[in-house]
Amino acid sequence: MRFLTAGESHGPQLTAIIEGLPSQLEIDTQIINQELKRRQGGYGRGRRMQIESDQVRILSGVRHGKTTGAPVTLVVENRDWKNWEDIMGAAPVADPSNVKKRVTRPRPGHADLNGAVKYGHRDMRDVLERSSARETAIRVAVGSVAKQLLSNFGIDIAGRVIELGGVKDETPVTESLEEIKKVTEASPLRCLNKDLEEKMIAVIDEAKQNGDSIGGVVETIVTGAPIGLGSHVHYDRKLDARIAMGVMSINAFKGVEFGIGFAAASRPGSQVHDEILWSEDKGYSRRTNRLGGFEGGMTTGMPIIVKGVMKPIPTLYKPLQSVDIQTKEPFKASIERSDNCAVPAASVVCENVVAWEMACAIMERFSGDQMPDVLQAYESFQKRALEF
Repeated sequence: MRFLTAGESHGPQLTAIIEGLPSQLEIDTQIINQELKRRQGGYGRGRRMQIESDQVRILSGVRHGKTTGAPVTLVVENRDWKNWEDIMGAAPVADPSNVKKRVTRPRPGHADLNGAVKYGHRDMRDVLERSSARETAIRVAVGSVAKQLLSNFGIDIAGRVIELGGVKDETPVTESLEEIKKVTEASPLRCLNKDLEEKMIAVIDEAKQNGDSIGGVVETIVTGAPIGLGSHVHYDRKLDARIAMGVMSINAFKGVEFGIGFAAASRPGSQVHDEILWSEDKGYSRRTNRLGGFEGGMTTGMPIIVKGVMKPIPTLYKPLQSVDIQTKEPFKASIERSDNCAVPAASVVCENVVAWEMACAIMERFSGDQMPDVLQAYESFQKRALEF
């Protein structure tokens, strides 16, 4: 499977085309909309989340609630488009230098300068509009479709914030994913430990008062994945590598790890690797899950645990110094958005990015043109794996 997104932050809409979905897959638009709503929540978000309530429209590939096997087109409209039509319109203009909201001052931490140099844009709005984290809205919509596919195989996904501004939530995950979802959905910070919420909120408030921003770490948990998704044969078929790439492609993410991750560097092997067990009713399992559900680029059948590090949002109310590309004069960087913490929202994005990679792995391993064929192949493999 594959997908392509298009659209700008203040353009008319965001669009995704998904190719490779089997036919007869049930798709519920309301589930996608609920996922979009989750992305827009979280303490620390800015005014735009109040302006727009994202809703998806399905323009192709789904009829009467089921996929047809054709490419699926998803659209999320930008409701603020009417205020940006003159600025972002596709029609030619007589004098580009007179366009309102022209950007010639690159902001540190953004794609502005690098993109302008790469593509030759003297107005960096052509860069920042596409590089904006607004694009993650349509990726969440795509991920929601992936989640609906995965549910047919008993694969479930949840996420949480485990660190925010240096405040760490080290609560171990022992509950079911349903319980984790219940707790985190009720939390403005998607945190499992309610006692830490006030500390995290205080850190966000202090940063905002100081004109600063806050980053953090999110954790995504996947249960129900069968053994052997991915491959040890080729580097680009290792599923953990694909997930890592997906997580790192999320705006502002600067690091990723599985299981105990970088802590493995300071432990002896006996405290890193997961002992193998077998029972007649469950087949193979592991005593621990320090490697986060992966060995040799393949799933072990244990829960997948992946963490992503999000840097602080680089748009600050105490702007950093930069240089105007027209005058080459120094200046204090401008402000384009008002969030000072988007980590809870990033947790939702990360869930859906991981969901897409998992769905791709399922379809590669148990390929078929329609869902009954895919499910039959999956059930046959599960039976063989239990008897192995």
